[in-house]
Amino acid sequence: MVARHFQFMSALIMAVLAMLSPRLVMADNLRIGIIGLDSSHCEQFTLRLNDPANPSHIPGARVVAAYAGGSPDLPESADRVAGFTATLKDKYGVQILSSITEVCAAVDAIMILSVDGRPHLEQVREVLLCQKPFFLDKPVAASLKEAVEIYKLAEAAKVPMFSASSMRWYPGVIEVATAEDTPALTAIAYGPAPILPHHPDLFFYGIHSVEALFTVMGTGCQEVVRTTSENASVVTGVWNGNRLGTLHAIHGLPMGSPNYKITRFGVKGVVEQKNQGDYTPMLREIIKFFQTGQPPVTPQQTLEIYAFMEAAQQSKRQEGKPVSLREVLRKAGAPEAWLPPVPSVDPSKS
Repeated sequence: MVARHFQFMSALIMAVLAMLSPRLVMADNLRIGIIGLDSSHCEQFTLRLNDPANPSHIPGARVVAAYAGGSPDLPESADRVAGFTATLKDKYGVQILSSITEVCAAVDAIMILSVDGRPHLEQVREVLLCQKPFFLDKPVAASLKEAVEIYKLAEAAKVPMFSASSMRWYPGVIEVATAEDTPALTAIAYGPAPILPHHPDLFFYGIHSVEALFTVMGTGCQEVVRTTSENASVVTGVWNGNRLGTLHAIHGLPMGSPNYKITRFGVKGVVEQKNQGDYTPMLREIIKFFQTGQPPVTPQQTLEIYAFMEAAQQSKRQEGKPVSLREVLRKAGAPEAWLPPVPSVDPSKS
């Protein structure tokens, strides 16, 4: 009798806590909804969550509902929606619904995976209405201004969110980033950055190599300069402490190219990335985030990465002039708390 009473009271307390804080008290097996079935991510994420026999299976969550979406004027989206929709429905038993609102009502958490950054702002507006945590796939948006607006809306609504490239958790990148206790003196990252319409030319795919660069260098980039040719761009950022991080964005390499690498130059020596990775480590972080409500990457960290790419775009238009990250973020509407620190002044040079 006492045991039953204790179980009843425990269940009652958990129910009350769930009503008071629905984002932090969830079922062990989370119901996940996907917005946007035009990226390989929707298939790869669902495979890892819904197939217990898969070697990369991640327990604790299952994709149960999705909204197809798609961008008719972007072949990289339009040509893939039907195939991925059929796969999720027929192979993994995902219910395909006709609106974002329906998906949000049927799940505990949401992954916005639309490959095109342009619809993300409006998709986020709809998702925020349900007050459930969400992961926003890259690119956050098709402009820095819209990326800032998304984070401001989420903060105002008090809804946890984050966005990141899977390369942030590649074992090879982590090995380089943690090679020494002291910050990297400089680092060089390279990778594919095919140019697509409707996006700043690094946002769509260059984001992967840029995020690897920031994973190794950390935050605190102050300004960038860019040199561009038809086939490649070289973007050099100046970090606090006069440290340099350089991106080689190779425009001639296609989407899906495995040619990524980052090299770190430190006090003790040089460390090169030895291996790649896949979506599994990032997806583990996403599920952990859904379970705890604690994002692994802050708005400031992510927006500095997009400010780096936007500043590179502006430097390109200005024929290689240095562009300040603080200024591009301020013009995009970012609050002071999300801006990189003011560059320190060396007294010996004043």
